[in-house]
Amino acid sequence: MTENELSNVILGLAIKVHSKLGPGLLEKSYQECLFYEIRKAGLFCEKEKDMPLIYDDVKLDCGYRLDILVENKLVIELKSVESLNDVHLAQTLTYLKLGNYRLGLLINFNVSLLKNGIKRVVNAL
Repeated sequence: MTENELSNVILGLAIKVHSKLGPGLLEKSYQECLFYEIRKAGLFCEKEKDMPLIYDDVKLDCGYRLDILVENKLVIELKSVESLNDVHLAQTLTYLKLGNYRLGLLINFNVSLLKNGIKRVVNAL
């Protein structure tokens, strides 16, 4: 499956989670439920995946973690905040660059209509 096909599947699952839970919960609640739904759909995914920083050819553990990585190619960064801002987009793009991934989904579950909380983030590589 391509990154775009995966993103369509994930967005459907995120909408399912949001419709069941609604806004107002902690990020971790949405992460656990979405992770469960992704695995139930038969996709390989990892949560809280370590994202080391390579600096001067040295691998450094700076504590960065991807919320969810799907099929080793789609980064999902989850939020439950009043509104997404430039820092959230920059964080997601940084994860894409550090891991050499093409596509990320930045999803804010703290909205009344989930489509208003979704941003696609593309790394031009």
